[in-house]
Amino acid sequence: MQIYQIPRNYKGESRILSIFSTKALIYTVVGMLIGLIPYYLFKILGMQIIGIIIDLIFAVIGFSIATFKIPEIKKIELTRKTGGENIDEVIKRWIKYKRKGNTVYVLKKEETKDE
Repeated sequence: MQIYQIPRNYKGESRILSIFSTKALIYTVVGMLIGLIPYYLFKILGMQIIGIIIDLIFAVIGFSIATFKIPEIKKIELTRKTGGENIDEVIKRWIKYKRKGNTVYVLKKEETKDE
C-alpha cells in the first residue's frame, strides 16, 4: 500500500479575524497611527467624534491600500499599465522612481539578423 500526499489548501491561513491578512493588519494600524494626529487635534478643539471618524477613514485607507488591486480600465493610461497590480506595490515603485530623480533605465535587447 502506497502513501499519497494530499495537497493542503493554505489560502486564508495567514488571516487574522478572517478579513485581515498580516499585510492588511499592518497597513491598517499604520493608517490608524497617522489618523491619531488629527484625532488629537480635534480632541483639543472639543470635537472628539470628528477625530474618531477621521481616524477610522485613515484606517480604511490603509486597509484598502494593502488589500485591493488597481482595476484595469482601457481608457485610462495609468490603469492600462498597472491594472491588476496591488496598490501598495505601485506606490512603492513610484517612491523608488521619485527617489532616483525620475530616472528610468530600460534594457533594450539587441536583435540579430540571421541570414
